[in-house]
Amino acid sequence: MLRRLPLTFLLVALTLLLGACHGVKVLVPPNLRAPTDTGNALEQAKLQLQKATPCCGSFADFSYLTPLPWRPKKFELGPGSMVASLNGVRSYFLAFRLPADAKLPYRVALKSELNGRWLHSSYLFAPTTVLLDAAFQPIDSQDIQLCEYMGWSSATTGAFGQLKVTSDKARYLVVYSSADQQAGDTYWEQSPATFSAEAPVRMTSNGSFRIPHGPDGTVWIGMMNESYAKAVENGICDKAPEGKGLLNTLRTALPTHWSKSGT
Repeated sequence: MLRRLPLTFLLVALTLLLGACHGVKVLVPPNLRAPTDTGNALEQAKLQLQKATPCCGSFADFSYLTPLPWRPKKFELGPGSMVASLNGVRSYFLAFRLPADAKLPYRVALKSELNGRWLHSSYLFAPTTVLLDAAFQPIDSQDIQLCEYMGWSSATTGAFGQLKVTSDKARYLVVYSSADQQAGDTYWEQSPATFSAEAPVRMTSNGSFRIPHGPDGTVWIGMMNESYAKAVENGICDKAPEGKGLLNTLRTALPTHWSKSGT
């Protein structure tokens, strides 16, 4: 009887193990699973914006109680944010009161983060800036060019841009996304040299992409600081033009010396 007992336990253990193996077939490590992103996030975001009710139709309707941050600050634009209808185009927006004691000229830093877990289905909020005078009349409007910069942390990674304030009449700043910006895209390059330790899931070994612009997303806005200035100065704005080879470059770049004999 005592000899049969271990055998009985062994049979029960084998039965449980076989049952567990059957269940393991559906357990796949997260890094090997297929992407759950269907690629419809951008279209859904556009639909959400069109369903929203605009609060404002002119710059004079905006509230400018929020001062421009003294360093870049994070803002989330999306469902629940205020929506304006400018020139027949709907957009989420932010409005700021500019610092009265800032020495001219000064720079405003902007950064947009990738909206999405997978690079192939991500998009960016591309900002349009408008500077207003004391009477809420536009004195400058720009579609900000975004340039990719990959740092060693999420704080130094994203699509960076800048706005230069040179007029002493500038009192207010509005940030939204124009029709051209929402229909555009931003160059994005991936290579081993541009690696983010905090976001490896977004990386590929090489290649370049055009990231479409969308109506919502995460943006950072504020007075320019040292880390943002570095990102703006070293950002990749577009694909570099192809050269004609190293030998040809050396021939055209190095000076030519002629001897007295003409050789």
